[in-house]
Amino acid sequence: MDGAVAVYVQYRPRLLGIARRVLGSTVEAEDVLQDVWLRWHRADRSAVVSPVAFLSTITTRLALNVTQSARVRRETSMGPWLSDPLDAGPDLEQRAQQAEAVEAALLLLQKRLTRTECAAYLLREAFDYSFPEIAGALRLSQGNARKLVSRARMHLAQERRVRGNTAGHRLLLTAFVAAARTGDVASLEAVLTAPVK
Repeated sequence: MDGAVAVYVQYRPRLLGIARRVLGSTVEAEDVLQDVWLRWHRADRSAVVSPVAFLSTITTRLALNVTQSARVRRETSMGPWLSDPLDAGPDLEQRAQQAEAVEAALLLLQKRLTRTECAAYLLREAFDYSFPEIAGALRLSQGNARKLVSRARMHLAQERRVRGNTAGHRLLLTAFVAAARTGDVASLEAVLTAPVK
């Protein structure tokens, strides 16, 4: 148990930064970190390959859930049709919607970014990799890693299209979901850095 506490305390400032960036509020970020600790405490940590990736993913998901909650939607509603209470469907339905959202997001990334831009962007934004970590994973210089992430952000803001690959999309989706669930980012790295077929 002491090991779990030490790991959590070590990465807590990083997790607080992630939650604060997503939520824009330190108070709400602190609430999210309480839930992160509970999930970390209950997790089978022997199966977690990368504690920082696992904790970062949980933090990101929980923070996004807060931003998408009915309370936040009512506060930021753009019209009366958006302020209706949400139907509290079964957990299975919610997971299906989340899976669809992840698939749509990854498909958008693959449509607008080159393969290398997509890899750098995912490692930075989804798994909170540092630029030296991205450079190591993609076998680039740190300057190139920064430039790729910057270009990816710019291309996502534009209506740019890159030719996609359906089989590649399915492989990336499977690896991304597995990495998000288990913290095993090494398998995702292998997919992102594999030669194009």
